[in-house]
Amino acid sequence: MAFELPSDFRCPISLEIMSDPVIIQSGHTFDRVSIQRWIDSGNQTCPITKLPLSENPSLIPNHALRSLISNFAHVSPTKSHPRTQQEHSQSQSQSQSLISTLVSRSSSYESRLESLTRLVRLTKRDSSIRRKITESGAVRAALDCVDSGNQVLQEKSLSLLLNLSLEDDNKVGLVADGVIRRIVAVLRVGSPDCKAIAATLLTSLAVVEVNKATIGSYPDAISALVSLLRQGNDRERKESATALYALCSFPDNRKRVVDCGSVPILVEAADSGLERAVEVLGLLVKCRGGREEMSKVSGFVEVLVNVLRNGSLKGIQYSLFILNCLCCCSREIVDEVKREGVVEICFGLEDNESEKIRRNATNLVHTLLGDPMDS
Repeated sequence: MAFELPSDFRCPISLEIMSDPVIIQSGHTFDRVSIQRWIDSGNQTCPITKLPLSENPSLIPNHALRSLISNFAHVSPTKSHPRTQQEHSQSQSQSQSLISTLVSRSSSYESRLESLTRLVRLTKRDSSIRRKITESGAVRAALDCVDSGNQVLQEKSLSLLLNLSLEDDNKVGLVADGVIRRIVAVLRVGSPDCKAIAATLLTSLAVVEVNKATIGSYPDAISALVSLLRQGNDRERKESATALYALCSFPDNRKRVVDCGSVPILVEAADSGLERAVEVLGLLVKCRGGREEMSKVSGFVEVLVNVLRNGSLKGIQYSLFILNCLCCCSREIVDEVKREGVVEICFGLEDNESEKIRRNATNLVHTLLGDPMDS
């Protein structure tokens, strides 16, 4: 059967499948190269909404969508072609039968599981079926499967909800239907795979600004993610850190994350090689409570210096930014950073390919040498 690539995976500017999807402040997602080219060309508005952008708009990685694109590419044939009208009609008819089975209270466990499995497959590649499911009221049946306590049903239903959340119009609706309560419960007591999917679903829902506030204020949502970061396996920790990153782009959530005792846990995760934790710390350092907690963690400077020496470009960028923020507030940290040889490291980054790394390195040198940049 031919596969149709979901339209959600294509950049609205280039119309190509996105390799590095990022979210701008309007809430829309673009491929990083395309939107950066748009901005560098002097455009100061969102290409879709035409609303004005800030002077240096943040490009927030859409980790959930990137993961979905990667998973889709892994299971799809290397060659694909648009489906015929007949194939599309067959998929629509098939989906209706599967939806009916899912929502029917008389359906057996086996038939419900089969319906979920096939709907997950269909919704991965067809936005019209994603819309059809939400319009049919089948979301309630999927939520009931999450509540069932059966790990197999739970995993399939969470995967279906994750696919449905690809549609921007569904993100707020899913939250209104009560999905956050189910996610938090799974994060607490679900299987490892279910916990990872639940965290990814939170990341996807948090693309919408209003959902960031709703999730952040929901009892135990953030603390459940922090617990998963502390106790989970590698996949769970990565997905929980990604969800925390998405939530912390909303300023009010940063204090909530700090108050859950996340800073030492994030530092430990960063020390173990999880660079996504460094990115979260790069957002938490923007609030006073975050800076205060970071200054209390023994060995934190050494962790960041290790990222400067061995990390990815993104990790280096955030580590420079964090160090600069901390050094602006503490002479003791300035002295410690100097002892670690950071000035020399920064000089070595003057020719780095990343403009943000060059700028952050320059700012940090000026702070360390007592010549702060004009604000």
